[in-house]
Amino acid sequence: MSIPTDISKPIIEALYCEALVLADEVRAAFDLAPTRSEGEDMVRIALSVEGLRTTTRMMHVLAWLLNHRAYFAGELSEFQLRRHGVLPPDRAADPEQLARLEPETCALIAETEAFHGRVARLDAAWRERFVVQPAVLGLRERLGRSLGSL
Repeated sequence: MSIPTDISKPIIEALYCEALVLADEVRAAFDLAPTRSEGEDMVRIALSVEGLRTTTRMMHVLAWLLNHRAYFAGELSEFQLRRHGVLPPDRAADPEQLARLEPETCALIAETEAFHGRVARLDAAWRERFVVQPAVLGLRERLGRSLGSL
């Protein structure tokens, strides 16, 4: 199995298409159409809070992807990309707010969190230039720590 040495344009394009679809689903899910039902204030607040978190999460991912697309188009240097193209950390959804939302909305929020996590791991690997420690060395370290604690 080969170890990737860099992020490629096809990877970025595939992630970008996936992010656009997901962002559109997020927009549709958090479209706050006026409702007249009583007792829905807490649900509307939960939708607002989690909608803001979720759309912010997706906008951060889209900005990261757009920066990489600009790099592949020759509009940014690698230095500029490394300096200004950092993916901000994610803010997890609030379990209290999630409890007020529909299961489908919660599933969508979880999907955006997972997507952000995937891109964050890719960003971290790219920033470390995909330096991967061989599995044998990791196993040796764990064995050494285990034996050292006896």
